[in-house]
Amino acid sequence: MEHILTDENGDYGLDCTNAVWASDQMHKDYHYAKIPLSDADFLIEDEIYMMIIEYKNADTGKAREASFKTPFFDPMEDRKFASVVRKFYDSLHYVHLLGKCKPVKYIYVVETPKGDATMRKRLRAKLKTQLPFKLQEDMDTGIKLIDDVNVLSIKEWNLHDEYGKYPFIKMGKEQ
Repeated sequence: MEHILTDENGDYGLDCTNAVWASDQMHKDYHYAKIPLSDADFLIEDEIYMMIIEYKNADTGKAREASFKTPFFDPMEDRKFASVVRKFYDSLHYVHLLGKCKPVKYIYVVETPKGDATMRKRLRAKLKTQLPFKLQEDMDTGIKLIDDVNVLSIKEWNLHDEYGKYPFIKMGKEQ
């Protein structure tokens, strides 16, 4: 049975047919509960990991049109970056409320016209300093809030040995 989660604009979908469990319900649940938390876009559970996935695509037709009205999307810009960090922490609560106790990976899938592998590598290194890697290492309790962080393009995601099992596919007008 096919299970596709779609982005907020309906441009891309994430095929989660092969997942143990997957959801894009977090935003609706936070909104309904009237709590001011930021949420990542998708959650995917496989046999080993719980993946929290933030997705930003500033390279669709709709986004390119909007870029004429607003400044170019820069994922390294402080406010945008802080938002991605906050989405990890705020999404972690939701994962725990669901009783998902597997090791957590945070993946930021980002598409931007001026983005490249070097930008994504710098973004990953910067994220790693703001996520609880050092805290869990310093406390040395054996408990981890996060196991890994990655920053990928859609193409890199789809070609990845692990994440590619849940490919991003074009939907609607973008097809």
